[in-house]
Amino acid sequence: MNRRNERRRSAAPRRIAALAARLMAEDGLSDCALAKRKAARQLGLPENVGLPDDVEVEDELRAYQRLFQDDEQHGRTLELLRTAARLMRLLERFNPYLTGPVLLGLAGRHAEIDLQLFADSAKDVEVFLLNERVAFRHSQPRSERAEAVLTTMSGQAAVNLVVYPQVEERSSFKTRDGRVRERARLDAVLRLLAEHEAIVD
Repeated sequence: MNRRNERRRSAAPRRIAALAARLMAEDGLSDCALAKRKAARQLGLPENVGLPDDVEVEDELRAYQRLFQDDEQHGRTLELLRTAARLMRLLERFNPYLTGPVLLGLAGRHAEIDLQLFADSAKDVEVFLLNERVAFRHSQPRSERAEAVLTTMSGQAAVNLVVYPQVEERSSFKTRDGRVRERARLDAVLRLLAEHEAIVD
């Protein structure tokens, strides 16, 4: 392999990370793995090309949002955090945690809110939502540990209520690339919300 090809191959993950971040920011893609594969295809790279890890894409996404979507990003994050906090108060009996892009400050256009709930049974959550007249639909769980995913709409945002058995609450959850998944209780979400409100004001 000549030096030009070597340089091109070593630069490929950086190029993929940058384009994947732009796709997530502009097109609303929320699945990092899908964004990386789509970016590699758009760049005309071979299927066996080395992909960047999720951390690299997240770093590029933060940089892109700061450069091109700063005001929009603050406004979107503020609205999504308000929505998450309101629902977490409503669902307090199920020990809700916020997780995913909204918590990390990486929510792109069309971002969804991910809440982890812990209950004796997913049916308990369904009955509660029905009694509160909250419409929902069943979505496919991404994890075998989840009993159900109930998706509802709040304003313009889709909210995924991922229901786990109560015994799972003390367990750690991992991202697809093996990192511990960050999550936050309502008090932490309210602090984060206050920080964003101060920025906007």
